[in-house]
Amino acid sequence: MDWLQLFFLHPVSLYQGAAFPFALLFNYLCIMDSFSIHARYLFLLAGGAALALAAMGPFAMLVFIPALCATVLICSLGPQDVHRFCITLSSLMLLTQRVTSLSLDICEGKVEGASRGLRDRSSLSEHLCKALPYFSYLLFFPALLGGPLCSFQKFQACVQRSRNLCPRRSVWVLPWRGLQMLGLECLKVILRITLTAGAGLTHCQQLQCIFVMWSTAGLFKLTYYSCWILDDALLHAAGFGPGFGQSPGEEGSISDADIWTLETTHRISLFTRKWNQSTARWLRRLVFQQGGAWPLLQTFAFSAWWHGLHPGQVFGFLCWALMVEADYLIHTFASLFIRSWPMRLFYRALTWAHAQLIIAYIMLAVEARSLSSLWLLCNSYNSVFPVVYCILLFLLGKRKHTFN
Repeated sequence: MDWLQLFFLHPVSLYQGAAFPFALLFNYLCIMDSFSIHARYLFLLAGGAALALAAMGPFAMLVFIPALCATVLICSLGPQDVHRFCITLSSLMLLTQRVTSLSLDICEGKVEGASRGLRDRSSLSEHLCKALPYFSYLLFFPALLGGPLCSFQKFQACVQRSRNLCPRRSVWVLPWRGLQMLGLECLKVILRITLTAGAGLTHCQQLQCIFVMWSTAGLFKLTYYSCWILDDALLHAAGFGPGFGQSPGEEGSISDADIWTLETTHRISLFTRKWNQSTARWLRRLVFQQGGAWPLLQTFAFSAWWHGLHPGQVFGFLCWALMVEADYLIHTFASLFIRSWPMRLFYRALTWAHAQLIIAYIMLAVEARSLSSLWLLCNSYNSVFPVVYCILLFLLGKRKHTFN
């Protein structure tokens, strides 16, 4: 089955691992104050270029050209115009995140654009020095192939930090991340063996399909968790983790892999906010908070378009939007009518199981790369779980209007 192809070692992980010595070297040189601020930006930029060439070969030009164009635009346009070019980079997902985040920061006045400084009669070298932080931010190697979104303010603060501002507790982060990855890889081996020995969705029968869906989605989640932890560890190794470059009042750094919350929550809405958390916040800022009708549906539709508009992604993200809307109504009404402690405990256990099965259903739909795989999922017993939430959404939606 094409789903199982994801669970072998991904080439991105190999290149992320190869970048670790350079990340540690960069962090060490920053701590020792061994080179200037401009040299730090150049180191990150050169590392990003080398990593892109090693990982992508000649296709690295597809990253270099938009990054260079974005830097030129950021440094030449005024704050009121800088946001207009964001849509041109939609196919380059991680680069798009950094470009749109930076342009929104400039529009909102959180970051001062370089255009004012570049319009004076300074020398070419001074113009390049002013543009260097932006170009380095778009291509810095610890976040080139993965990792939680790092804001430009945090990036700049981390690059310009002195050795006195380096938190000592970060020494234990990397060994802990390594142990987490080792545990996740062991669980992946166990689940893979279980799946290989059993029947897939093609040959499963009745309730057996539920176990196949849950275990396959479990493999997907473990793979994502492992990749996110590796990406987070690489940022930590380079000195871009929590505690580095933290400004007063600035929102703390976040990890995309909040595994405990993701695996224990009974709320699909909470799972949605915590899954790939930095991207979820970016989508909320870019789409959801911009107003307009049906912001939730707009956000999930944009996410489906941003991921590539495969049939499974369109179906999965639209189903996800309906499940989140149903989740809000179901738990709102439950909080009004379920009062006793035993009933609350039973309700939480039941909704946890139901929510995790719906999430597994959505995950298999989104990861389906063919109509035949999507049809197998929709034609199985697993479709009962989202259908139940859709029915409750319809019934409670009418009841909500009655209460209002």
